[in-house]
Amino acid sequence: QVQLAESGGGLVQAGGSLRLSCAASGSIFRISDMGWHRQAPGKQRELVATITSGGRTNYADSVKGRFTISRDNGKNTVYLQMTSLKPEDTAVYYCNLRRNADYWGQGTQVTVSS
Repeated sequence: QVQLAESGGGLVQAGGSLRLSCAASGSIFRISDMGWHRQAPGKQRELVATITSGGRTNYADSVKGRFTISRDNGKNTVYLQMTSLKPEDTAVYYCNLRRNADYWGQGTQVTVSS
């Protein structure tokens, strides 16, 4: 059974930075694709960024050039470095592991004040 635990969320002013972390249990992390999604109040969950097991990355247009996804297979951890944050980035951010099935973390709140 895979378990994902996000951390690093918080309150930050517009223009600031945060780094989210997601630690995965189990032995399939290094062969799994990972992603970050977010859900703002009253909106559907949306894809933010993904990274394949081979390290290929993909970003939503709204975060390109501001967010960076990375992974450390030795630590079973995926990161989301967020810079130049905007109030519209406010959301609960969820970590996702995809390997034959989708696994989700509990989410971490990111709030960007104007």
